[in-house]
Amino acid sequence: MSETTTTTARISTGDLRGQRIGGVDSYLGIPYAAPPIGELRFRDAAPVEPWDDVRDATTMGPTAPQNELSALSARYLPNVVALGDEYLNLNVWAPADAVDCPVMVWIHGGSLRHGSNALDGYDGTAFARDGVVLVSINYRLAFEGFSVIEGAPLNVGYSDVVAALRWVQAEIAAFGGDPESVTIFGESAGAVIVSNLMVGAHAGSLFHQVIVQSGMPAAAKPGESAGATRALSRVLGIPATRDAFAAVPVERMIEADRETKDHPDRRIKEAGWNATIGGPFVENDPMDVALTEAADGVRVLAGWTSEEHTFFRIDTPVGRILFALACLKAAAGPRVVRAYRRAYPTATRAELMVIMTIDKILRLPMNRIADGRRRRGARTWFYEFDWGSPFDGLGATHAVELPFVFDTLDSPDWRNFIGTEAPQRLADEVHAAWVRFAKTGDPGWREWDADRPTMVFGAERSEVVDRRRDAQLAAWREREGERR
Repeated sequence: MSETTTTTARISTGDLRGQRIGGVDSYLGIPYAAPPIGELRFRDAAPVEPWDDVRDATTMGPTAPQNELSALSARYLPNVVALGDEYLNLNVWAPADAVDCPVMVWIHGGSLRHGSNALDGYDGTAFARDGVVLVSINYRLAFEGFSVIEGAPLNVGYSDVVAALRWVQAEIAAFGGDPESVTIFGESAGAVIVSNLMVGAHAGSLFHQVIVQSGMPAAAKPGESAGATRALSRVLGIPATRDAFAAVPVERMIEADRETKDHPDRRIKEAGWNATIGGPFVENDPMDVALTEAADGVRVLAGWTSEEHTFFRIDTPVGRILFALACLKAAAGPRVVRAYRRAYPTATRAELMVIMTIDKILRLPMNRIADGRRRRGARTWFYEFDWGSPFDGLGATHAVELPFVFDTLDSPDWRNFIGTEAPQRLADEVHAAWVRFAKTGDPGWREWDADRPTMVFGAERSEVVDRRRDAQLAAWREREGERR
């Protein structure tokens, strides 16, 4: 077992006491913004106050207010809920005695409702071991971060992420990181945040490269994104204003948010939290902006798992009805349905619905963004993760690549998700590609070109495959051409 020693770092707000284990320094629970309480609640992130004594940074800090995962999600995925005021905090792992190392900033997922930087499965030791300074952040979630209420700015959760990135620019050199070489990466809702920031005003200044794992640029108009706020307002019996929301204790907000998920009114029960178009952090529709040259100066590594849909499948007798409704909503004509039925002959109608929908909202637009970037000379790489969880038919499901990215296969956090026999060879390959991208701007395979190459990380071997899923995506392209 490696010896644990004390290490210190000095940043602009005070001194920190961390730990050195096996050549890796860690500093945990560092506040990057003031606690968003009192007058700062439902406001953009504010600067943190300096401290006088040496601050202990050897344990994880609090997490953003949130509910526990649903029973289904908690069966497989880990989550940590530890309430406390100083939850706008971050963790740093760095090589001992690092100098000018590339920096990676991790933005967790969780539907903007769950998640934190406190998971053991997100431990950054492997990145630091391989010469990268890894930063993982918390940000305000759900009602605290994405309410659409009168008298408050939109997307205060995004203001937190930007504040953390500004902290990195100002302070990361104290840990041996290079502020001129910052890659931000995230998965699911975290990948949506990464994608939206990629096309915003801070690209190229606060960060220089992005990794988008199972996400895409996405935000809703205020009237569309306010559904969860309206649901919470109805459950609480208060108007959707900052004064009214700020008067409700956080603990009651958590209860009310849970009550919306159990509400008999389907409109309340199914309302989700979203980024909202408007304000300084998501000024315009991010998908529209992504199709322009706005983010061409940022290198992009993007991808997904091969069976994203299995985590969202609907195993109910109404699958046939849902399938028909999905086809109508997505405007999938019979040729699109036939193309998917040929590709997935054993899928249930409900599963086919989800597969088609994910391709329509994720893979197709990301391909379109990459095609435009290629024509303009911007550089993009794609991957697909194709190793499957052994549990309950999940297969290569949503989020299953995370233990491989962080090289934390042995973390107890992932035991119910990937088991104990996941291939270390695959973790070595995936993790090395992320590190290589952070260090060199190239993950190690052909960038996106006319043949649409994708690195498929597989159970037996990993290889580049051209025109993957082309028949299904071509059917969507033809369908959209017909509708124009």
